[in-house]
Amino acid sequence: MTTKARIAVFGANGTIGSRVVREALDRGHEVTAVVRDPKKLEDADPRVTVVTGDVLAPATVTEVARGVDVLVSAVGGGDGPGHVATVEPSVRSLVTGLRALGDAAPRLIAVGGAGSLRTPDGKQVWDAEGLPEGLLQIMHAHGDALDFLRTVTDVRWTSFSPAASIAPGARTGVYRTGGDELLTDGAGESRISTEDYAAALVDEIEEARHVGGRFTVAY
Repeated sequence: MTTKARIAVFGANGTIGSRVVREALDRGHEVTAVVRDPKKLEDADPRVTVVTGDVLAPATVTEVARGVDVLVSAVGGGDGPGHVATVEPSVRSLVTGLRALGDAAPRLIAVGGAGSLRTPDGKQVWDAEGLPEGLLQIMHAHGDALDFLRTVTDVRWTSFSPAASIAPGARTGVYRTGGDELLTDGAGESRISTEDYAAALVDEIEEARHVGGRFTVAY
């Protein structure tokens, strides 16, 4: 998809969602930010349309998705136990809402986690010793969401896992993509900036290379 896309983003005021919105706007796409509390986006870029919506309400998802090309879910679990509990249910709600539109439903790109990625020793990232319980809960919630998506055949979905370490930083526009394996650099580190993660996500919006599967990104 190289022409201007109509994109709706759930979780648009979060660390990743806000950068996806900015990246898409800077490329000339038409963006709707969907948030529960629009007051949090009172100072949003004037190019973005802000609407109120709950990702856990399938009827809201249907209404937001109507006439959109791509629906992005940047609903993560990094803001506490209550948010962790919404990760997998939000994906189910998104799929239910999109199914109501049938063949007119847009693509779904869901921000995923790195925990279920395979490491060189054949284990998964979440098998590492010493991980905090809160982080493990986030990882497994995203794993459950991915397991559900892999049962879905009637909605065009993509799950996008970051590197093991993702944090705000520079936008370089340079990154590598992979499938279910954790990507590491020459020093054995797996990392990506939120800015380059957002760039890779918008690249996926434009190029649609991973429909019906999961992919990951890292330097």
